[in-house]
Amino acid sequence: MMDSKVLAKKWWHNAVVYQIYPRSFCDANNDGIGDIAGIISKLDYLQQLGINIIWLSPVYKSPMDDNGYDISDYQDIAAEFGTLAEMENLIAEAKQRDIQIVMDLVVNHTSDEHPWFVEAKKSKDNPYRDYYIWRQPQADGSAPNDFHSYFGGSGWEFDATTGEYYFHQFSKRQPDLNWENPKVQAEVHNMMNWWLDKGIGGFRMDVIDLIGKEIDQKVMANGARLHPLLQEMNKATFGHRDALTVGEAWSATPEIAKLYSDPARNELSMVFQFEHITIGWHPQQGKWEPQAFDLIKLKKVFTKWQTELADNGWNSLFWDNHDLPRAVSKYGDTGEFRVESAKMLATALHFLKGTPYVYQGEEIGMTNVRFDSIDDYQDIESLNLYYERTAAGVPHEKMMEGIYANGRDNARTPMQWNNEINAGFSTAKPWLKVNPNYTEINVQAALNEPGSVFFHYQKLIKLRKEQPIMTYGQYIPLLEDHPDVFAYLRAQDDERIVVINNFSAKKVTLSLPTEIQYIKGQSLISNYQSHHSLADEITLQPYESFAVAYKQPVA
Repeated sequence: MMDSKVLAKKWWHNAVVYQIYPRSFCDANNDGIGDIAGIISKLDYLQQLGINIIWLSPVYKSPMDDNGYDISDYQDIAAEFGTLAEMENLIAEAKQRDIQIVMDLVVNHTSDEHPWFVEAKKSKDNPYRDYYIWRQPQADGSAPNDFHSYFGGSGWEFDATTGEYYFHQFSKRQPDLNWENPKVQAEVHNMMNWWLDKGIGGFRMDVIDLIGKEIDQKVMANGARLHPLLQEMNKATFGHRDALTVGEAWSATPEIAKLYSDPARNELSMVFQFEHITIGWHPQQGKWEPQAFDLIKLKKVFTKWQTELADNGWNSLFWDNHDLPRAVSKYGDTGEFRVESAKMLATALHFLKGTPYVYQGEEIGMTNVRFDSIDDYQDIESLNLYYERTAAGVPHEKMMEGIYANGRDNARTPMQWNNEINAGFSTAKPWLKVNPNYTEINVQAALNEPGSVFFHYQKLIKLRKEQPIMTYGQYIPLLEDHPDVFAYLRAQDDERIVVINNFSAKKVTLSLPTEIQYIKGQSLISNYQSHHSLADEITLQPYESFAVAYKQPVA
């Protein structure tokens, strides 16, 4: 069993990360778009929650074709979010509250308005030409190959000036950088050091598994050069600093994740893997055709990752982010048991081994939204795929159900601060409509209710600081074949924590496994009555969830 004596302790091991999507968090200047000043105004709220790290989605200068994931200047701030001086102030103000800022690093691609690309388009012999990926047309003038962009349409865009195609995995306004060019690597490393010198705590790395791509073989993720590139980046930038780095890696398996996060390899702290998300997608149609929720499948994925990364890696733990639906809508209940199920989901996740991430609004149980019209949506991915697929014959209603279930705007509706106009996000018309349920679900209501979802999250975050077993204890699955209950043990020396979560809206009577029968201990957290001891059987209420700490005599 791995324990804290084996693993070199890091400051982020028992930390909890809070993700802010700046456009939707808080609008201080009332132009309808969230901003850095708005974030600064809410730092006391985040300190009250107890988090230590803010992962800030991109605030760099950008034409906002993909809401800031298309960067035109890595060393400046988008005007709608504020100024570089305000960004420096945010870093300083957060530090005073023991909160580190982790920046979103988007270096698989830039904006087509980045000066490098503006230069690269001018001529084939421009010094910046090889910062990007260019290919000749085929004999008939068509694209070099049939690679399809993740945002719909071809992954190649013809440039009339030079008669060549440039490559883009996402929007045509997000040309991919050529990571085979040492100059590109040096530019990115210099930029990363510039930010680290400003005092940030690290980087979340957008689609980092795509930088080692082999275009002509159509190998996009996990190319042969990926890990050497990351090792070079580590050595040139954050390796000698005590920084947190998390790579977004949709393609990661446990074996691949170990390559990234084994400390001996000098790459990253951890990766985001998405297997627990993609098991709910259709094998061919993807997220636009959601599949029925299957808890046994979900438990298998969690157990696989907890077990495989136990000794030489680190897990990032999350239910949702800016690209995913709201957890309580996907896995819980948005009606009668919204509060109970939101608390249950929090408990189920936060007692796992790894670093938990809380997405803005998750801590008050915000839900998905169902706008009446496709015209109410803003997300480029949802809109592109809606028009592409309805034109190909997919019925409007079917496509809308996919967007209601899994569209990215579910996570992007403005943060619900109070029950006043626009949920207290802004006095101006917000860039994206507010979820109408803000009158009931908002921060002000949560802070006025001792039994709210917010205070449950606050308690879980505090427990992680107080209970080293939550950070370093071994994970042992229980009741693996039960269709409604996710249960597990954390174990370290003679200490144990048993965690039991009912994922259903019905009462469940459970015969308990022998190893937790007749234990007596301390209730750490619960969303119904407290449990200090267990018998041989228990009846769980709808979405009931609790954790009990106890001692196990060492044989």
